[in-house]
Amino acid sequence: MASPTGTDDAPFGRMLTAMVTPFAHDGTVDYSGVRRLAAHLVDEQRNDGLIVSGTTGESPTTTDEEKRRILATVLETVGDRATVVAGAGTNDTLHSVELARAAAREGAHGLLVVTPYYNKPPQEGLYRHFAQVADATALPVMLYDIPGRSGVPIATETLIRLAQHEQIVAVKDAKGDLFAAGQVMLATDLAFYSGDDLLNLPWLSVGAAGFVSVVGHVVGAELAEMIHLHRDGRPQEALEIHRRLLPVVDGIMLRAGGAIMAKAALRLAGVPAGPVRLPLVDADERQLAELRTCLVAGGVKLTDS
Repeated sequence: MASPTGTDDAPFGRMLTAMVTPFAHDGTVDYSGVRRLAAHLVDEQRNDGLIVSGTTGESPTTTDEEKRRILATVLETVGDRATVVAGAGTNDTLHSVELARAAAREGAHGLLVVTPYYNKPPQEGLYRHFAQVADATALPVMLYDIPGRSGVPIATETLIRLAQHEQIVAVKDAKGDLFAAGQVMLATDLAFYSGDDLLNLPWLSVGAAGFVSVVGHVVGAELAEMIHLHRDGRPQEALEIHRRLLPVVDGIMLRAGGAIMAKAALRLAGVPAGPVRLPLVDADERQLAELRTCLVAGGVKLTDS
């Protein structure tokens, strides 16, 4: 299925949030909450794409059936007006192929495939893993390069090889090597997406197509405006937004981690997404107080402020 918001240079849209998975207090997936959050992110926060069942969606602790239902729920809710990308990456190639095929059957617009984690494969293993997952469906694939979690970066040479695969069209980069990314952009047609909210504006300056954000849960509209201003030749105004949002990025990304603080921020902003699942734990009172201060400093409207 074609992406409803993609273009040649931004195949998955430009402003995407890596969506948390709402849970009920008994630990089950809150599918009504999934619907509410997806609609909020697209209609209120100006996301033109959503990533479901990624790291921020706590994919290591959701079952394959839960992933299928989450994807189906998001597609039913916003799939006609936003690109819905399904996380299909694991550290098991055959399992990743199964998840990719399940997502394609459900109608996903694309796949996010993370570098295999823990087993630390060599570059040839990475190449064969990504190629085999991409071969499994006709969906466009966004690679996810995050050596801080996976333990292994996708080397420049490997990315250039993978760019020759017809289905591999983009990279979500959380490696932060802007020079290496520039080399890949020069040699290929891969679209790069900032996968690190600390570097969103710098990524735009070197040619990124857009963002896959975590702070977009609460400031997606501002990030979408930043992208628009930068592309419209108004970098100073984009810089002003970047600077204004620094406290929000600090509060969500540099404290207790993405899923924990994203859910806490949503709760403070009046869009509850429930608790996290073990081995993650919810933010404590000190963390919540620090987060509140950061959100207020960044202009986020809280329900009790």
